[in-house]
Amino acid sequence: MTDEMMSLRTLLEKSSDAELLREMVGFAAQRLMELEVESLTGAAHGERSAERINHRNGYRDRVWETRAGAVELRIPKLRRSSYFPGFLEPRRMAEKALAAVIQEAYIQGVSTRSVDELVKAMGMTGISKSQVSRLCGEIDDKVAAFLNRPLEGEWPYLWLDATYVKVREQGRIVSVAVIVAVAVNGDGRREGLGISIGVSEAETFWTEFLRSLARRGLRGVKLVISDAHEGLKAAVAKVLHACWQRCRVHFMRNVLAYAGKQGRRVVAAFIGTAFVQDDAEAARTQWRQVADQLRPKVPKLAALMDDAETDVLAFMSFPKDHRLKIHSTNPLERLNGEIKRRTEVVGIFPNEAASGSSAPFSSSRMMNGPSSALAT
Repeated sequence: MTDEMMSLRTLLEKSSDAELLREMVGFAAQRLMELEVESLTGAAHGERSAERINHRNGYRDRVWETRAGAVELRIPKLRRSSYFPGFLEPRRMAEKALAAVIQEAYIQGVSTRSVDELVKAMGMTGISKSQVSRLCGEIDDKVAAFLNRPLEGEWPYLWLDATYVKVREQGRIVSVAVIVAVAVNGDGRREGLGISIGVSEAETFWTEFLRSLARRGLRGVKLVISDAHEGLKAAVAKVLHACWQRCRVHFMRNVLAYAGKQGRRVVAAFIGTAFVQDDAEAARTQWRQVADQLRPKVPKLAALMDDAETDVLAFMSFPKDHRLKIHSTNPLERLNGEIKRRTEVVGIFPNEAASGSSAPFSSSRMMNGPSSALAT
């Protein structure tokens, strides 16, 4: 199982989702070489120009070993003189700077300044501001294509959560919700499916977001895990027709607020006995017994347990090997932490599109065992 606490870079570098980072590094490096050669020849590839001072002469293949893996490059050749990109020089750690720019495309939208600095860090010369601008647009398009890619196969488990960031809107600074969806497919691989931005977590907002995932191919969802939010819960029932699991961790925080400082440890231990039962029926029986024991002394806590029983114990009806990972939104908490950590550096986003690029997505192995076990 992939370590849940991996950093953004490690997650991206270990992504099995079309080896996204490696693909993007290769794409950007290839485009930078093409732009540099365009400046050296005085004309774009195939362009007739009176200002042309040299001609191309095909390509030579070269494998570039990077932290993201082996990248296959096609280095342009010139008819007069030779061309060799500076970033391939021995000991030049250029791919580190390139990977940082690609990741910035996730975090806040790639900027011309960051690409201009990248060009200098890679030892390349002669690339104009307009060429840098063109490359920025191409990188943004690649990232957008990834975030809107078709979803194939079935996705039995889906986690949903939201975090808030500050955005500048018409001269004002407002707080907007960044909602994130992560799911596990039939092979046990976890992937970030999508993000969306809205002014609040209203039911209409969640409904449209889930419908957008469905239009991209999301199907086969059997359990949705999230915090208790009535708008989200209603949207799940309307669009996905799946079971809903109330995050056990968040629920326990709510419950223990009624227990008092002295009784929290005892109450947590009592309720925890329901979670270690072998099956759903035994868990429900134990849950009700605990609630009845607590009712005389803490009636509000017992009433909360009565109301939440079905939602908090939904995960108990799924395979035992999966329960540890599907009872809470913990798989999303680290992702939201990464978003928060990076958005704090940015401070205030210039627009919603920039904030929408703040979610670092990757895929990793989350569950062991055959896909048939996940499809239960």
